Amino acid sequence: MAAPSPWDATRAREIIDAHLELEGPALPILHALQETFGHVPREAVPMVASALNVSRAEMHGIVTFYHDFREEPAGEHVVKVCRAESCQSRGGREIGDRIAALLGLKWYETSADGRVTLEPVYCLGLCTMGPNAMVDGKPVARIDKVGAARLVEEVTR
Repeated sequence: MAAPSPWDATRAREIIDAHLELEGPALPILHALQETFGHVPREAVPMVASALNVSRAEMHGIVTFYHDFREEPAGEHVVKVCRAESCQSRGGREIGDRIAALLGLKWYETSADGRVTLEPVYCLGLCTMGPNAMVDGKPVARIDKVGAARLVEEVTR
């Protein structure tokens, strides 16, 4: 994944305009903004709302409803740990807590050095192979204590 670009209103307008002809353009616009800037910048929300002729509150509601949209940039590495019942029944709560402790982070936090963001996710679709996580978009299955330590080592080196 390319490094995020700094906020640029002209670039944001180009992204918005490029998606306006799509049916249901709100989500594609927000995804494109996030891909470009690493998050959905607050400054972009009123621009998107105006382009789609919806209220700022409605657009803010969309951004905050979908957990994949960020209002702040994520770390260089994003660790998502499954918190769904199936993974919990296989020790996922303990594994998630261990990963958080090893990283020194709470859920939804990014490390001070900007290297790692830790997030809960509620099902990765690998229920028979839990506990699971996703690291930078790649699934990691059957995590045990050793696997948790290895995962943390990978994202912190």
